Amino acid sequence: MNILVTGGAGFIGSNFINYLLKADIHSNVINLDALTYAGNLHNTAQFKNNIRYTFVKGDICDTELVDQIFMEYSINAVVHFAAESHVDNSISGPLAFIKSNIEGTFVLLEAARKHWTNGPFILKEGFEKARFHHISTDEVYGSLGPKGYFKESTPYAPNSPYSASKASSDFLVRSYHHTYGLNVVTTNCSNNYGPHQHDEKLIPTIIRNAIKGRDIPIYGDGKNIRDWLFVTDHCKGIWEVFKKGSSGETYLFGGGVERTNLQIANSLCSILDAIAPKKEGRYVDQIIFVKDRPGHDYRYAIDYSKVEKEIGWQPQENFETGLERTVGWYLGKYGKVDEMD
Repeated sequence: MNILVTGGAGFIGSNFINYLLKADIHSNVINLDALTYAGNLHNTAQFKNNIRYTFVKGDICDTELVDQIFMEYSINAVVHFAAESHVDNSISGPLAFIKSNIEGTFVLLEAARKHWTNGPFILKEGFEKARFHHISTDEVYGSLGPKGYFKESTPYAPNSPYSASKASSDFLVRSYHHTYGLNVVTTNCSNNYGPHQHDEKLIPTIIRNAIKGRDIPIYGDGKNIRDWLFVTDHCKGIWEVFKKGSSGETYLFGGGVERTNLQIANSLCSILDAIAPKKEGRYVDQIIFVKDRPGHDYRYAIDYSKVEKEIGWQPQENFETGLERTVGWYLGKYGKVDEMD
């Protein structure tokens, strides 16, 4: 199988490629990434020399390039991660999100349609099992109150330009299944954490600011709730759904771990106190509260019973040990480990 992975130099994409190359020794991976601020070739260091791995620098909105990749590598599978994903950035500059998340998804779907079919529901010989796996987010469903969970049947209600662009891409993928018979699956996941996440995200920001002696900023009162999923568990789930998921279906991934942003900050500070203590005081003393961002969703929580029943997936990583592993990785990245030795 020749798998085009988009955004494979990013956080989840690089973790997925690393997992896939070990999980399926017969697959070849072509990684298309524009290496914008969120993509970094350092994330691919552990597999860059694998003979079944090829990197192509480029934009998913580049129709000519995408078509060339489909032809040159005889692509018969797509796992589509590439997306602008930071909510704050979508508020200050939404155009990039419209182009990448909507237009880019359209370009990929069109390439798959042209290269895999001879017309609606007429598959080309050799591409009968070709599949397009679209990676999305739970943010398309909007915000939950104190109770309840997102399910695959939850109505879409995006509240930011980012989540609206992802919702639009989800609908495009759905339409190519129902209109053209394209073999697609979509997965929407809760907040991921783990190695290689971009510095702008909550957990890396807390760790970095803590060890550098800076204020640790928390939006509003810190009571916004997220469901946290370790990135390797997510990657395992993606591959299982790719192999076993029903065409045209959507599956939700969650970690079953609900924490407020303030709880996350307190947990990280406690871990840092234990393994990289300050000379004076505690890391928690660096926490400050800042003005909340516009349209900040209150709570996300996932009912992942569908993927558990149909695919046999459930999260394996314990949240506390997952956080400790994550802190250890970032201490290495930010140099704190070297300073302590």
